[in-house]
Amino acid sequence: MSDRTDSAASAAKAPHGIAAVARSAGVSSRTLRHYDAIGLLPATAVGEGGLRRYDDRALVRLQRILLLRGLGLGLAEIAEVLDGEQDDVTALRAHVAWLERERDRLARQLAAVRTTITRIERGDDMTAQDTFDGFDQTRFKQEVEERWGAEAWQRGQEWWTSKDAAAKDAFQAEQRAIARDAAALATSGDGPTSAAGAALARRQLAWLGQAPGPAVTAERFRTLADMYVHDERFTHAYEWAGSGAARALRDAMHALADAGGV
Repeated sequence: MSDRTDSAASAAKAPHGIAAVARSAGVSSRTLRHYDAIGLLPATAVGEGGLRRYDDRALVRLQRILLLRGLGLGLAEIAEVLDGEQDDVTALRAHVAWLERERDRLARQLAAVRTTITRIERGDDMTAQDTFDGFDQTRFKQEVEERWGAEAWQRGQEWWTSKDAAAKDAFQAEQRAIARDAAALATSGDGPTSAAGAALARRQLAWLGQAPGPAVTAERFRTLADMYVHDERFTHAYEWAGSGAARALRDAMHALADAGGV
């Protein structure tokens, strides 16, 4: 089969336009174009007017990209992982195992909170084991150490434990305020590049910069932004303020990074 025939066959199997893929995956078309530009997710075909289209194999690759971003990997690291593997099914099964562990942990958290509500209503005594089941923060330890080293985890732990109650409250209060402003942005009709969107993203950048660790580069800023949407461990930290808060914050953060503000 000639190269031209191969291209035609590939295009015929690419019924998914960029807008539909972006909408279904919960990412922006700008993000997909960026992935294409850096070679992470090349479009299967490009039609008139530069319209990108994606076949089923590209959709599988995008699913894996989003899963790996949810684990906190940067785009360069994701490219290394995907390009170093040949068997999509084996890799996806590994993702399934991780997602099932997260599902079980979240189910334990849900049960713990329900138990707390019941005990408060009944006036029963609390037990530490039931109250904090599923809330073990050390589950992040391996993830942080693999990405940034054991020293990064230790610095973070020391930084947080060294704060007094007032400082911890102030740090958490700012995060909650950002969540409320993100929810307000989501319902305001203002876009991520608006003055309100830019101000929100700059506040988030300043908030993140308080913690020790690797510098918040544009790439890391985008990675964290995507985690707010794709990782349930973080989504709830913003969505409690209102539906769409996490997405509004993510889009504002991407816009600030794209504009060179990070």
